[in-house]
Amino acid sequence: MNNALVANPHLSIPALRWREQSLYLWSTALVAGNLALPQLCHLLPSGGKMLLPIYFFTLIGTARFGWRAGVLTALASPLLNHLLFGMPPAGALAPIVVKSLLIAALTPLVLRHVKLLPLAAAAIVAAYQVPGSVFEWAWTQSATNALQDLTQGWPGMALQVLLGWAALTFIARRHDSHGDETL
Repeated sequence: MNNALVANPHLSIPALRWREQSLYLWSTALVAGNLALPQLCHLLPSGGKMLLPIYFFTLIGTARFGWRAGVLTALASPLLNHLLFGMPPAGALAPIVVKSLLIAALTPLVLRHVKLLPLAAAAIVAAYQVPGSVFEWAWTQSATNALQDLTQGWPGMALQVLLGWAALTFIARRHDSHGDETL
């Protein structure tokens, strides 16, 4: 089967460990991506709400380096974006952190069980959005807020699936050709 379609079950295995310096170096790079990409997207009217850029490097980092890198990126990215740029606003921080942590927790599970990369990318996005939206509804008491990612952010979710698929394919190919070497 085409390498671009089949998931490599070892994408995040071996995951970086807490004691490894490379975990913190890669996590810092992923957070930097999650700081820069939203700033670029916010140049467009409603770009942040439409493109949901803060989740992308968390997804890719978790797939490549494991859940620990995902957790570090998931926590630091929204908090630093808020402190440095005021976005996301304070009221949106908890749902965004929860959705980011769901990416870190669920990406390795999805990659273990969903073998087709396009389906894996779509499953990861659905796996964080559905429970994340339920949390957001409970947190904000607003169905409108909870459904905003679906109503306004569908282009961003589509990009996460397409670019996530491309990145997962790249990671799988690198892993296949270089073994356990880091990118």
